[in-house]
Amino acid sequence: MSEEIGSTRTAVRRHADRGHYDRATIHTILDEGLVGHLGFAVEGQPYVIPTLYARIDDTLYLHGAVANRMLGAMADGVAVCLTVTLLDGLVLARSHYSHSANYRSVVVLGTARDVVDRAEKVRSFEALVEHVARGRWHDARQPTEPEIRSTRVLALPIDEASAKIRSGPPKDDPEDLELEVWAGVVPLALVAGAPVPAPDLRNGRAVPAYVANYRRGTA
Repeated sequence: MSEEIGSTRTAVRRHADRGHYDRATIHTILDEGLVGHLGFAVEGQPYVIPTLYARIDDTLYLHGAVANRMLGAMADGVAVCLTVTLLDGLVLARSHYSHSANYRSVVVLGTARDVVDRAEKVRSFEALVEHVARGRWHDARQPTEPEIRSTRVLALPIDEASAKIRSGPPKDDPEDLELEVWAGVVPLALVAGAPVPAPDLRNGRAVPAYVANYRRGTA
């Protein structure tokens, strides 16, 4: 059985039945997502910024420039919140009040640490590249020493987290079921388009299979 990592702070209160606290569910959602939203406070001012991330085991890694003031503040031990949401569908009910969305989301709370070990830094680079496009790490140029030194990496443990999932059809009130209004779900998914080569790409360079067949999730 997967370890439970929920807490009173991450407990789902509204629609508590949609809450999930096992690592397996949380990891699966994080692994399919691409962009998270990172919330924190610097000098009393709240911020929420979009960010790419990568997971290695029970740790999330966040990357940015060493000169980034916000990442620097988090490296000093600021409490942070990272959220990731996958939108799976629009739920159209017979009444406006009962409209909803099908989604899978994760909230992670914790304190990030500054990654100073070079080997851990490079592993996090590989994890991020592979999270975005599996197979890309060994296909493109490896990072140089100046690039490694100029990049700040923060590690956020996945020790206090929860997932919230909504799926299925609309849940109309019984008195609305006879209304002559279409009800149902509009499925949504992230779909990759045809790859667009760089304008300065050398002629004859084939599109890698991991690019031509790019997709997120297990479908």
